[in-house]
Amino acid sequence: MTKPLTVQHSRTFPVPVEKAYGVVLTTPLERIFNRRFGPMPPIRGVRGQDGVWGTVGQTRTIQLADGGTMREELTEVEPHAGFGYTITGITGPMKPLVSRVEGRWSFEPAGTGTRITWQWTVHPGSSVAGLAMPLFGRLWRGYARKAMETLETIVLAAA
Repeated sequence: MTKPLTVQHSRTFPVPVEKAYGVVLTTPLERIFNRRFGPMPPIRGVRGQDGVWGTVGQTRTIQLADGGTMREELTEVEPHAGFGYTITGITGPMKPLVSRVEGRWSFEPAGTGTRITWQWTVHPGSSVAGLAMPLFGRLWRGYARKAMETLETIVLAAA
């Protein structure tokens, strides 16, 4: 069995926790993840989402710019503290590398603002894919950094 990789990226935003949480949970993914980082593509959109994202058990299909898709299910919602999700059904270039992902966004007070942490636990698609996890982790951190930069603009505009 190949060991999963856990990666995370945090950033502090000058807004209250409630505002940061609400914006991150409900902003369309294609607005946050709109830039490529190396081989990691931007998100082009989602399909199959009923209503505003925020209810445990909701699912949607994420469409990536490289033609791949991923099924996301919201697994946990703790208002103003965090929310978690699972990604399965991965297609496209990432399929051989990743079998599933457990993701989580966490929000905690930091001075007069909010520290937002995005975390992924990545389960490799095979033992060979497991060998690529250190590189995948470095790429993911760069992708996360760019997403947080974009998210800062979105959060501040909503404040």
